[in-house]
Amino acid sequence: MGLLGNLLVLWVMLMGVKLRSMTDICLLNLALADLLLVSSLPFLADNARDQWVFGGPMCTMVLGVYHIGFYSGIFFIVLMSVDRYLAVVHTVLYLRVRTKTYGIFASVVIWIIAVAASFPVLMYLKTNDNKTFCQAYPTGNQKSHLYAKTIGIIRMNVLGLIIPLCVIGFCYSMILHRLPTVHPSRKQAMRLVIVVMVVFLCCWAPYNIAAFVKALELNKLIEPSCEKSKAITLSLQITEALAYSHSCLNPILYVFVGKKFRWHLFRLLNKTPISRLQFMKKYLTQATGSVYSQTTSVDNRHTTAV
Repeated sequence: MGLLGNLLVLWVMLMGVKLRSMTDICLLNLALADLLLVSSLPFLADNARDQWVFGGPMCTMVLGVYHIGFYSGIFFIVLMSVDRYLAVVHTVLYLRVRTKTYGIFASVVIWIIAVAASFPVLMYLKTNDNKTFCQAYPTGNQKSHLYAKTIGIIRMNVLGLIIPLCVIGFCYSMILHRLPTVHPSRKQAMRLVIVVMVVFLCCWAPYNIAAFVKALELNKLIEPSCEKSKAITLSLQITEALAYSHSCLNPILYVFVGKKFRWHLFRLLNKTPISRLQFMKKYLTQATGSVYSQTTSVDNRHTTAV
């Protein structure tokens, strides 16, 4: 579902939407980041169920794609929040930096930062000696493995939750302060970004908290017991599944929240064989006209709602 949903988003963004603003480009790259993360999950699920059977190079590729997709998705949500902050609070500056060129430049920077954030882990990606497990941390001795895993969890907490939360919180607190003075069309343009941000926090915050508790257990900062260890492991598995569902939810948000995205989707579907079906032709015609009437006035004012 997540794979097909993100492929659909990429198809609409590349074929139907004119990438004129930083917001459009951010949403395109967010869909690509989600696609990278989702594409790695079947391999990781098979590894967790039994053992790694895809070889050493695939281990490096899959875990590398997973970590880069994880960080890039978070950083693009932060960039979208900064984009909304500039649009509302620093409108004059935003009119200069909202161009496609700045959007492409910012996206390249985000991808570089995502790779840099993943790089310490990427150094250790390999299968174990028996090639039965895909490892993300050094396995030379237990002490180095424990240290690297603890640092990895802390890095995920800081770069994946605390810093993004601070930046997003600052941006939206300033936006809410200025909200009564902005045009209603800009409030509509902010809706998608706010919903995407809230869903992200609800999905990823529990996993970060559970991982931090696991780090405390690994370093024996929590009194060890069999029951506590089982409870922590179970909570980590549940919150991890919730976190992964985030990449499947974003395409749904684009379709049901973003009016401009829906219009472009219906317009593209009208050009496919599915539109030849009588009931689909009638539905697509009505849906395209309805959404178009709601988005035309917004586009004429040069807003960036998707």
